[in-house]
Amino acid sequence: MVSEQAQKQGVSVIVAAIKKETSPEIKKFSAVTRWFSLGESSVMFDYFKKAGVKKVIMAGQISPARLFSREVQGSPQIQELLTSIKDRKANTIFSAIAQKLIAQGLELIDSTTFVKDFLPKKGALTKREPSFSEWEDIRFGIDLAHKIADLDIGLSVGIKNKAIVAVEGLEGTDNLIRRAGALARQGVVIAKVSRPKQDMRFDIPVIGLGTIKTLAWAKASCLAFEAGKTLFLDLQESLALADRINLAIVAV
Repeated sequence: MVSEQAQKQGVSVIVAAIKKETSPEIKKFSAVTRWFSLGESSVMFDYFKKAGVKKVIMAGQISPARLFSREVQGSPQIQELLTSIKDRKANTIFSAIAQKLIAQGLELIDSTTFVKDFLPKKGALTKREPSFSEWEDIRFGIDLAHKIADLDIGLSVGIKNKAIVAVEGLEGTDNLIRRAGALARQGVVIAKVSRPKQDMRFDIPVIGLGTIKTLAWAKASCLAFEAGKTLFLDLQESLALADRINLAIVAV
């Protein structure tokens, strides 16, 4: 989506795609695409320089589980990066990558530069607005989510009747929703936030059709997320599904 919107705005997009993560569809929305493994950062830097790239955007996701993969364990470049940082929180890792890009003369820019129209503003997005009890859970959940986000544990929590059902860890939002749904059975409220000092260059909160499908599976009643700082993919299709299952979605 980032590549498509950048092209629409007249920007030539040179893609460094990550094997096992990036969709092959990316080739449709780039001038040039080359595939890299996680440990090929130096080759990637050379690729950017030869293509005349000056500015870089991080878009998409690297599965957190790969942090413990054989690929990462066996990569001298990645191990050098990991041993040079104080911890392995997502924000710490991405900040270190950003510094490496800067050292190579590349500018890492705001990842929402070309997709600001996909950051919903405050208000209900679905036909059904949250009920009084759901609003109580939202307020409770958003406050709690901000606290765990400040510790860089996760960005989402599951709440039901002001009980903390589940807290997101390394597994990501979809798995948090599945755990919360299994525990609460139905009617859980999911609250998702950005970090208190969110660096908009990387790892901003993202929701999309996959999120809504997982909420449907979990029989959740409401999704609340932080307005202006959350990227919402497949918006119209997602809202249509939410309305069909009577799921309330609100940006706060």
